[in-house]
Parts: sequence; structure tokens; C-alpha cells
Amino acid sequence: MRLLIDHRTVYRYERPAAGIVQILKLTPRSCDSQSVLAWRIDVSVEGVLKPFTDAHGNLAHVFYADGAVSELVLHVSGEVITTDTTGIVSGTPEPLPKAIYLRTTPLTEADAAIRTLAESCRDPDPVAEAHRLMLAVHERVAFDPDVTHPSTDAATAFRLGRGVCQDLAQILIAAARHLGRPARYVSGHYAPPDHPEQEAAHAWAELALPGLGWVAFDPTHGVCAGEAHVRVAVGLDSADAAPIRGARRGGGAETLQVSVHGRAVASDPPGVPPSVPSAEATQ
Repeated sequence: MRLLIDHRTVYRYERPAAGIVQILKLTPRSCDSQSVLAWRIDVSVEGVLKPFTDAHGNLAHVFYADGAVSELVLHVSGEVITTDTTGIVSGTPEPLPKAIYLRTTPLTEADAAIRTLAESCRDPDPVAEAHRLMLAVHERVAFDPDVTHPSTDAATAFRLGRGVCQDLAQILIAAARHLGRPARYVSGHYAPPDHPEQEAAHAWAELALPGLGWVAFDPTHGVCAGEAHVRVAVGLDSADAAPIRGARRGGGAETLQVSVHGRAVASDPPGVPPSVPSAEATQ
């Protein structure tokens, strides 16, 4: 599937803010399930955009604004060809041992309720167990964008029984780690063909399974990640893989507006060569 991604984030400050530094994890890597044909990051103000690779192997950038600004716009656009690998993740750099992803964080700590859910899904077949976990979270937690916030932890969201994709992913991660399965958070995009244009910011989880390696499970939709998913960054939790995190001096009150759209488009017609891949990020 050929997907076009457009992601715009606008920060507005009550007064000019200085010393702005932003860590951007917005650039996907090519791997066996996706080929990045083009990707671009544009920033509305003067500054320096430096690429780096973080500890998880994510492509990232740090942006330093030159001076004080009242508005900052970060615009990301790109084109990706995806392939359905039934959720199996391969062809990605893996700088960290899988055991790191057994580590609990404040956002992914399993309380008694999550531990009970996990135990109810325990199965001698690790693949069956992973699917049971994903479907249990999908069935127990309803999607609701109005009850949680970015700092909501897995236990709170599970107690509420409602949340967004971030919450469902972190509940699944907490339950999987309780069962001794390494699990990590994935930030990315979702643009299924039956909804060619939609809000596409999304999150899911990857579990390490014997004989298969990392496998991607999307508890929000109750499926393994497929060709409608674009994988961008991974981490121990949503804070670790956040698309944008930063700091500033002054500026007073801040308002944030995010618009993320994914659109599935027709593949190249027969006889037309595919687009030539570009650098994974340009500035």
C-alpha cells in the first residue's frame, strides 16, 4: 500500500519563548514491512536541526531555535510503501537486548487488575497467549478520546475502562511484561484503505515471541499491525517514543494544535517505475 503522511504541530506562546529545544522522533525507518520513499521535516523558525539515532535505534532529530518565538510550526510530510507481514517485525536495527523491554516504567506498571487480566490469558503457546492478551485489552477498554491525557498510566486507564490508543498499548505492554514477555511501545500512523483520509496518529505494541522475534499487536483495532500501519519509533512507553518532546524558557501559557493525516493512494500504474527513495529526513 502507498501511504501519504502529513503531520503538522503548532505551538503558540502567550509571550515570546526563548531557548526552545525539541527532540523529534518523527522519521520512520525502512524495514521489511515498509519502504520510505520520501520524508521531510520543515520548521517555521530559524534554527538548527541535527539528526541522531537514539538508544532504541530510532531516527531522531534535535531542534534548537535561534531566538525567541511566539509561534513554532513543525511540519512533517512523507510517502511510504507498506507490506503486510502479519505483524512480524524484521529488518530493523536492534541495539538493545530484548530483556531491556521487560523493564517496568511508571506508565506501564501492572497493578493487581492488570495482573489478573494477564493471568487469565496465560497460555503454553506464546503466540496464542499474545493474541489472547491483545483481544482481552481490546474488549475490556473502549476507545474514548475524552477521559485520559498523555501522562495517564496503564493502571488508571484500565480502571477507567476507556482511553486512547496510547492507553490500550500501555495496558497490553504492562500485561505482557507481567507474563515475562518483552514488550515495547510503538508510535506511528494508521491509514486503512476503507478510510483513505483520517486522523492517523496512532500507537500499538510489539511483543517478543520465541521463534518469531518482535510481533506488532494493535489492541485498539484488535489486529496485528499490517499494511495500513507506518512504524515510526519505539520505546519502553509513550514518553520514550513520543513524537515531540521539548523544553523552553519563558513564553507564558502555551497552546498546542496537532493535525495528523494519513491517506492511502493508488500504487504506480503498470509500466511506471516506482518513486526513487530519498533521504529518510531532509531539512
